[in-house]
Amino acid sequence: MKSAGKIGFIGGGNMAEAFIKGLLKGGVPAEDMAVAEPGEGRRQFLAERYGVKVTVDNTEVVAGADTVVLAVKPQIVDSVLSGVAGAFNGEKLLVSILAGVATATMEGHFDGSPRVVRAMPNTPALVGAGAAGLCGGRFATADDLQVARRLFETFGIVRMVSEDQMDAVTGLSGSGPGYVFTVIEALADGGVQEGLPRDTALALAVQTVLGAALLVKESGEHPAVLRDKVCSPAGTTIAAVRVMEEKGLRSTLMEAVSCATKRSRELGGK
Repeated sequence: MKSAGKIGFIGGGNMAEAFIKGLLKGGVPAEDMAVAEPGEGRRQFLAERYGVKVTVDNTEVVAGADTVVLAVKPQIVDSVLSGVAGAFNGEKLLVSILAGVATATMEGHFDGSPRVVRAMPNTPALVGAGAAGLCGGRFATADDLQVARRLFETFGIVRMVSEDQMDAVTGLSGSGPGYVFTVIEALADGGVQEGLPRDTALALAVQTVLGAALLVKESGEHPAVLRDKVCSPAGTTIAAVRVMEEKGLRSTLMEAVSCATKRSRELGGK
């Protein structure tokens, strides 16, 4: 299988850091990675913590890379890609993690047949538990998709999707950690309201969410089936489930996914 070769990151934020951590753990040497990052403090952190090369020059990173990971804000993608177009050629693979930005938009900044793969990972990648959707542009090859998939699998799971599904991936798993953090906070607040110390309530809430997610993953059973198993007749859980249904928790979360998906489309100008 084709190797990613030298890997360059345009942008040194959390997702670039997750990549670097995963790649180092997977045996990729630090000297095979370089990061272009405008923030001096962030550059210093990445260099000291992970031993990768850092610079402020995007073009320098692109010129020296076989695979370029684009990890900047969607709002500045046009200026960034226009600035590095002269250093990008058909031998390089561009992997984008920008919300809402279509592969065709990125391809339009380059001559020839630029190979572009679009992905949407999420921040749990920082602890090796990420989830990513992945699709290829017009000129991306099967090897390109496999190279990208292997990169993302260093810090989580990957699902191949069509490009018209990528905004939904963004709305579900890309933004999803924010929803779960809110649920954890609310559960802990409920415990405090009922008399638990704050640290105890938070620890119990975190472990409950973690354990429930692992149970769904490891058992292979539908969440509704597992929920039914803890809803004893006239018990505490079914009473709480009734309240959640009355207050619209399920529909609120569904609407949150739809709202984030819509915003992803807006960012891409669709």
